[in-house]
Amino acid sequence: MSTQSFNPEVDGVIPGSDGCFRCWWHGGLPDYARYHDHEWGHPVADDRWLFEKICLEGFQSGLSWLTILRKREHFRAAFANFDIEQLAQFGESDVARLLQDAGIVRHRGKIEAVLNNARRALELRDDTGSLAAFFWRYEPDSAERPKQFDRPSLCAITQSPSSLALSKALKKRGWAFVGPTTMYAFMQSAGMVNDHMAACDFRMQVEQARAEFQRPR
Repeated sequence: MSTQSFNPEVDGVIPGSDGCFRCWWHGGLPDYARYHDHEWGHPVADDRWLFEKICLEGFQSGLSWLTILRKREHFRAAFANFDIEQLAQFGESDVARLLQDAGIVRHRGKIEAVLNNARRALELRDDTGSLAAFFWRYEPDSAERPKQFDRPSLCAITQSPSSLALSKALKKRGWAFVGPTTMYAFMQSAGMVNDHMAACDFRMQVEQARAEFQRPR
């Protein structure tokens, strides 16, 4: 718990009712703060969880993440809990059903992308052993990361050389809605980068989790 004060425009953190300073973007909203504290930036190696994250980041394109977060349970129910094998069997009747589901984002292109990407994910898993092994190849090295983890520095980053490389590799394999900006958000969510502010009380927790994380091979 921090005791000093920070400038949210520079340091990029705001205090919570518990006295902890968190990255400003959660805006004091309890559900967003829980996501910030317990998920964002924590490394993930589970294929189903990674597939869910990459699909939801695709749905987020052009929208706010909070919109997606608050619909996440609806997405899980609609998309078979993002079970890759089940989604790979979905067909046009499922697309029609999903387009009528008010609990999700009813965008035909994004819905079809999830089903297409499930089929591509099965191919990728056959080729590389796991989605995790493939995705984590694109974890950036320290030379690519910013020198300072403050709000101006991090807000300037919407994509990176690694997210561009991951985007290109997935598109070459036929994936959709995996542009470099979406892939950077995915990398943040999956813990391939730690973009918590330096002044955030949760940054070091994520750093420790990343230090202890066994990279999939």
